[in-house]
Amino acid sequence: MTSLGFLTGLVALSFSLAGCFWETPDNNSEYLPLDDSKYPYAGLPRIVIETEDFHELRDRETEFPSKLQIYGKDNYESEVYSLTVRGRGNSSFKMPKYGMKLEFDDKVSLFGMPKNRDFALIANYGDKTHLRNYMMGRLSEWLGSRWTPKMQFVEVFLNRKYMGLYLFSETVKVAKERVDIAENDTTFLVEKEDTKKYDPPYVITNRGYIYHIKSPKNPDEKTTQLLLSHLNELENVVWNFERWTPEEIQEWISMEDFLPFYWIQEFSKNEDGNYARSVYFTWEKGGPIRFGPLWDFDLAFGNASREKNKPATDFYIRYYRLYNSIFRSDWVETVAKAYWQERREKFRALADSVPLYESMIRKAVKNEYRRWPIISNTENWALKDPYDSYEEGVEVMIQWMRERFDWIDKNL
Repeated sequence: MTSLGFLTGLVALSFSLAGCFWETPDNNSEYLPLDDSKYPYAGLPRIVIETEDFHELRDRETEFPSKLQIYGKDNYESEVYSLTVRGRGNSSFKMPKYGMKLEFDDKVSLFGMPKNRDFALIANYGDKTHLRNYMMGRLSEWLGSRWTPKMQFVEVFLNRKYMGLYLFSETVKVAKERVDIAENDTTFLVEKEDTKKYDPPYVITNRGYIYHIKSPKNPDEKTTQLLLSHLNELENVVWNFERWTPEEIQEWISMEDFLPFYWIQEFSKNEDGNYARSVYFTWEKGGPIRFGPLWDFDLAFGNASREKNKPATDFYIRYYRLYNSIFRSDWVETVAKAYWQERREKFRALADSVPLYESMIRKAVKNEYRRWPIISNTENWALKDPYDSYEEGVEVMIQWMRERFDWIDKNL
């Protein structure tokens, strides 16, 4: 071999050992380049996204045509997909590391999830453990909730910059493999919103609650009034739940769906779950309200933006808004207590499972905090607790979960 050939081979070998690089022309459609020299492979899928003309995601409304490809350890593991990308999240979109909404041109099946066009990348910037939304999903599945979004930990590179550790997740929408309800003018998927941010189409009840209509899309006035009338009647009825029989109560609210929904919110003390926002339910004319699916748990399991929400003691969810009215019924209290007692070991098991989940992202966390060194930061509204290490943050959360379990167990 000539000396030039030897040097060429040595350079090629060093590239293959060091990882993937920006080594192809920008117009090569076979794959999107990836530079992981600073943020090496951490055992998770890596999602590479390039927006058209490398546009920044400045808001939650503007959708940019983009390309996406999935990488494994040494090479790409998917074709290049065409899609649009925009920002997502309420308060979380204002954070330095933000979420993204993905809408593929065609239905795709990624990470074993059923085919769909709509997915989300959840940033979890306000959760220093990066585990809380994932844990909610596990507990929801264990309790047999009607539908739980499937999630996969990934690392994201956007426009040739490392963005960090994310959750690639199914979104809440009507579909056969998601929220499986009819798509017509008398069946609804609804999200309870708060006054800070709400999107049309929506209704506002007599008690001032704001509900975003997720399905049907573009409802006409008759359809909107049907939902509004039912919600106004519901709010009046639950105000007097203590007078109603179990059969009458279940004509309005399905306890089969409400109890796992309530207990996951209560056990985790989810700050957004107190009937403020990100509370979903479905309703079909003639049937009961069915709470779920669960969503948005970064401010949960001991993480809170308000100090009063932090202690592992005291009931929380049942004292707020519509829930407070629901729990006026002694029968609801009784069946809620029985539900916990029959399934308490599943709640206890969640804390015991945290080390397994943490091991899945341990290497990626090193990349995450190299990119976003906020483990001791308390400046952001969602980052109230400083930690000396990631491991300390996880241990504090586990201890909170165990204290929470013990307190509920003793104070039902």
